Amino acid sequence: MTVIATVGLPGSGKGEAAALAEEEGIPVVTMGDVIREACRERGLDPAEHHGEVASALREENGPGAIAEASLPQIEAALADSDVVLVDGIRSDVEVDIFEDAFGEAFTLVSIEAPQDVRRERLTDRGRDNLDGESLEERDERELGFGMGEAMERADVRIDNTDSLAAFRERIREVLDREVASP
Repeated sequence: MTVIATVGLPGSGKGEAAALAEEEGIPVVTMGDVIREACRERGLDPAEHHGEVASALREENGPGAIAEASLPQIEAALADSDVVLVDGIRSDVEVDIFEDAFGEAFTLVSIEAPQDVRRERLTDRGRDNLDGESLEERDERELGFGMGEAMERADVRIDNTDSLAAFRERIREVLDREVASP
């Protein structure tokens, strides 16, 4: 059993890492899906209220609420696969939850890129202003959850400033290493 989780600021490449894992046949659990489902349960549009509901879930149920709600999905994926990728760690509290749940089988990968590179990527995707927030505001919100501390605790760091092909190769190396090491 291996659980690989990604952490990184918006536009850093977490979604691309998840897409590559899926291409490799590795199940992906996206923590943002917990938030999107909570939006729908509250009658809110996830595209407009994602950040607001993420904050509300943490306020209502504690800083580890989203990670805790993701655990059953991860465990279900592990029933059918030796490796699962978790997309979207946001805090050091979430890292604690996954380390407690999976111990040595847990690997945290920090995907990093400077703000100007991330802004260009988000603009290219048409996602430069999510929930009415600027990238700076979104970074500040994410860092307020404890993302910086989570990134500091990463077992692996990937600087995603080169080409997409180079980034995908680095992610593939991490996936291959983790798949081979259980």
